[in-house]
Amino acid sequence: MLPKDPFKQFQEELAALEARKNQPELSPMEKAKAEFLTLKRRYGLHVADVISFFPEEEGVAYLEELMSAPKPKQRAAKKTKA
Repeated sequence: MLPKDPFKQFQEELAALEARKNQPELSPMEKAKAEFLTLKRRYGLHVADVISFFPEEEGVAYLEELMSAPKPKQRAAKKTKA
């Protein structure tokens, strides 16, 4: 296998840096959520796996927080005239 052309490799690295620079700045919570979802997909984790990681009291508190969080409202379907 031939090594990559140094100029082409430089262009790819520069493009990756530009893409990272152009991404909007995430809040710490958004960043943590994105990292968690990446790990969840990579390792096939479920809520039970995550909850069992914490001490029992913290896991229960987390579940209570999830259940008490307001749910987003669903938009009504548009009606079309026939």
